[in-house]
Amino acid sequence: MSDLVSVIVPCRNERAHIEAFCASLFAQQLPPGWALEAVIADGQSDDGTAEWLAQRAATDGRLRVIDNPGRIVSTGLNQALRIARGRVIVRMDVHSVYANDYVAECIAAIARSGADNVGGAWRAVGRQPMQRAICAVFQSRWISGGARSRLLDYEGEVDTVYLGAWPRQSFERFGGFDENLVRNQDDEHNLRIVKGGGRVWQSARIRSSYTPRDNLGALRRQYLQYGYWKPFVMRKHGQPAALRHLVPGLFVLALAAATVLLPISAVPLAGLLLAYGGVLLLATASLAGQGGGVLLRAPAVIATYHLAYGLGSVLGWIDVLRGVPPEAARHSRFARLTR
Repeated sequence: MSDLVSVIVPCRNERAHIEAFCASLFAQQLPPGWALEAVIADGQSDDGTAEWLAQRAATDGRLRVIDNPGRIVSTGLNQALRIARGRVIVRMDVHSVYANDYVAECIAAIARSGADNVGGAWRAVGRQPMQRAICAVFQSRWISGGARSRLLDYEGEVDTVYLGAWPRQSFERFGGFDENLVRNQDDEHNLRIVKGGGRVWQSARIRSSYTPRDNLGALRRQYLQYGYWKPFVMRKHGQPAALRHLVPGLFVLALAAATVLLPISAVPLAGLLLAYGGVLLLATASLAGQGGGVLLRAPAVIATYHLAYGLGSVLGWIDVLRGVPPEAARHSRFARLTR
């Protein structure tokens, strides 16, 4: 009898991408003795995704499609987990591209490391000029704050990984995903694992690439959400997953304070802007090998990452300090997914 690996996938309105994703998923080269099932949780798509998936599932016994009425990632993952039968659980997203041995390397990394969650590096790949600039900045340490999850050749323990793969007993020990979180549910789950005495492991052999937003407006909305939901994770656990998560919010607060002081003195604001200009210059210079198109766009991209995440964090902290529960925040302007 084969060992079973369950691939769980949350999706909503992915008609343009779902066929290519399923072709890649079911072309995965598994280790000998393993079989694959896929559970896709559709968040009430209205673009034909659900209909296409239903037709595919009717002719392919490896695929099960379920409804995700919560329409966010965490509820979709938990819905899929409830019916997944595999000894190993692998998460995949529709907007990523995977090596043919992606699932096999996830299984191997769990066996090799004994970790409670494993994953690969978060590699961004862009197609058009602005998207390539967003990718280059995304991989830069000036945005990641030294996060090892952006280091493509790193193998070892980390505080979080891209997507993730778990032995089933990890969910029995640490629970599922927090359905009150619209974003950062993966960071929160990994923090729960580490605080509970578990281990999160990154393997350079687990290879995939992620397609990011392709314009500054979409990037701003995405990182406002990421920033907003971080304080709710911090309130739940009494600590940030990493100190780097605090820096953008503190910078935005410093800018606000310096602006308030303008009638008294322009020195604090001028000093902050001068210092940040130096950061932008150094960060842009670090991308010199990426080409002129990236360098021209990099300052605006870097500032969008920093300021959107920072402003979102400040707004999140305001709601946390006001005592807004995360289930109420789910109905705020930060609850709608931005893809």
